[in-house]
Amino acid sequence: MIVVSVLGLFALFLLGTLLFFNATPKEKRVTKPIQSTYSVTDPEFRRVSGIIAGRQWVDGNHIEILPRGKEVFASMLDDIRGAENSITKETFMFYGDEVADPFAVALAEAAERKVSVHFVMDYIGSAHATNEQLDIMRDAGVNVVRWRKPSWYQIARFNHRTHRKLLVIDGKTAYTGGVNTADPWMPDIDDGGYKDYHLRITGPIVNEIQGAFSENWVSSRGELLVGEQYYPQPDTTGTMLMQVSSSHPREGQKRVRKMLLHAISSASESIRIGSAYFFPDKEFIAALIDAAERNVSITMLMPGDKIDQNYVRRASHTLWGDLLEAGIEIHEYQPAMYHAKLMIVDEYFVTIGSTNFDNRSFRLNDEANVNILDREFALKMSEHFDSDLVSSQRITLQEWQNRPLWHKIHGWLTAKTIGAYL
Repeated sequence: MIVVSVLGLFALFLLGTLLFFNATPKEKRVTKPIQSTYSVTDPEFRRVSGIIAGRQWVDGNHIEILPRGKEVFASMLDDIRGAENSITKETFMFYGDEVADPFAVALAEAAERKVSVHFVMDYIGSAHATNEQLDIMRDAGVNVVRWRKPSWYQIARFNHRTHRKLLVIDGKTAYTGGVNTADPWMPDIDDGGYKDYHLRITGPIVNEIQGAFSENWVSSRGELLVGEQYYPQPDTTGTMLMQVSSSHPREGQKRVRKMLLHAISSASESIRIGSAYFFPDKEFIAALIDAAERNVSITMLMPGDKIDQNYVRRASHTLWGDLLEAGIEIHEYQPAMYHAKLMIVDEYFVTIGSTNFDNRSFRLNDEANVNILDREFALKMSEHFDSDLVSSQRITLQEWQNRPLWHKIHGWLTAKTIGAYL
């Protein structure tokens, strides 16, 4: 009996050790305040942010804003059906009769006409993809990867997901933003569809977006995609200055978080943040409060009670006290699940992509954002943001303090659990 108990304790010790060393990547991140001496409109911001992101700014691009899922999917499918050389696609979620079915068929038809098609979907995010959807693509010659299947001896695979949303057609047209290839994004907002933003992008920056996709294609298949079919000579299609920030949890590669902190520290007038989930680290909170104390006007927009993961909302509430006391406005979107991921600084710098303002995105997921330095585009995104505010409820400090006791307890317990997990 004693021997069994000792063996049991030893087994628990081994399991605990395995979980401790494999559940999350090693922690190496910016922990000290960034002291920026320039604004986002200063050429020095552009120079330094190129170093921080590991990718330089690229001029000559054009962006089309797609604010509804129906528009996103229709535009994507049109471009997929017109592809001639290559299609590369990466997404977190892939499922549903309304969305995944037509995408599976369109990608299969592209492969059948000899277009080179590479598709990375996250294993957990695509858990509800049907065998029929997968077989349609594979049988037609689509190179399908279900990324990082969890296994008992590699616990980190449960945590380390690809959350990116990328699509590149012929190396010339790209899509990115917050929209997954899944049914919740199809209905209109009034019918329960998710509120989100996606971008259709052309110009030289598409090569950089293709490079971001290539990171995980190499990671999953050990194959480097090269040649004109993936990286054609880029054409100038507009006047926008853009940059790609791709991030993954390997040491020193948490680039999106570094980029966000740098932009916040460089703000001089205003910051607008829209995020499906808001649960960042204390250093990130401190950066926002510091900006507010510099008289930067900060407005944050997050989901209300229609959020798809209410425990995250409750945990997020535990962080709001200091933000509200600093004068930061916090609003909750009412009509539907708000799933956007964007930040607008001084109505000049915009970042949009797959990255939420939480530690899962900052530390554990593979993410990708595009950054834009353009006054006209920033004003357009500000108009969209402000329009969403009209359908939102502002949370005051008094309302936050007077939220029900069980909300406080639920939030505190959840915050502690999420904090330990992340």
